[in-house]
Amino acid sequence: MIRAWLTQHGFVFFLTLKRLISTPVSSMLSVIVMGIALSLPTGLYVLMENLSSISGQAASSPQMSLFLKLDIKKAEIERIKQRMEADPQIVSFQFIPKDTALHQLQQSNGLTDITASLVRNPLPDAFIVHTLENTSGNLEKLRVEIQNWPEIEHVQFDSVWIERLNALLKLGRFVVLMLTILLSIAIIAIMFNTIRLQILTKRDEIEISKLIGATDSFIRRPFLYFGAIQGLAGGATAWLIMTLAIRAMNEELVTLAQLYDFDLQLQHLSPSDSISLLLFSAWLGWLGARISVASHLWQIEPR
Repeated sequence: MIRAWLTQHGFVFFLTLKRLISTPVSSMLSVIVMGIALSLPTGLYVLMENLSSISGQAASSPQMSLFLKLDIKKAEIERIKQRMEADPQIVSFQFIPKDTALHQLQQSNGLTDITASLVRNPLPDAFIVHTLENTSGNLEKLRVEIQNWPEIEHVQFDSVWIERLNALLKLGRFVVLMLTILLSIAIIAIMFNTIRLQILTKRDEIEISKLIGATDSFIRRPFLYFGAIQGLAGGATAWLIMTLAIRAMNEELVTLAQLYDFDLQLQHLSPSDSISLLLFSAWLGWLGARISVASHLWQIEPR
């Protein structure tokens, strides 16, 4: 029983492939249109995931810059170190003497002449502090607490850009969702019309099939396979478009990354996301075919 069922579906599957190959131009155009339509939300999704990864890396290791008063003494610096070592919210810290900071500034391009003309070192001693908390509320509370230490001149922690980036990511995900819904409806409409035309061209064949006792499920099966296969091909096309686009963009990002001394590489879809894309595109094709068959097949009855 199962073997007969598999044989029947295998026959229909290869018959559908043969029909697709027999009309290469129209099939290819439909696949390309679906691939381009799917690549738009997929590309935005990949961009959001890469930005989210960058945001997560920045938020997972928050740091503060503590600038000390210019007239601070070594004993007071040691007292700050002891206080930070005892604070459970501080993971680690690094002391940067003002002489080291000035030397680093002198190494910066275009600032050598400026720093050489300085009579004295205007920079303060500083600490770079890595914290355990990564929420803006807790970090702000810690910043205010450290700012009240008598040895501290200023505490700098710029979390605004992370919050703005997260807000942008939230908006971007909403845009991806809306674009996916709209383009999915467009793909279903394309497949609906494609199957409708096929049903009309095979009207006589369908009538004869019904006359000899073929069931509706048997008649609609090739159309459903056609929609699913074409949708799957559209998903594969979208995946290929994204692969080529990301590869080209990464080549252009190499120059930008070198200028800022930053490792910047866009990551492609993960294996699970790639499989989800292919399954979703196949489902869209199948759904469009299913709706079209349900709307038109019942109208064809043997005369």
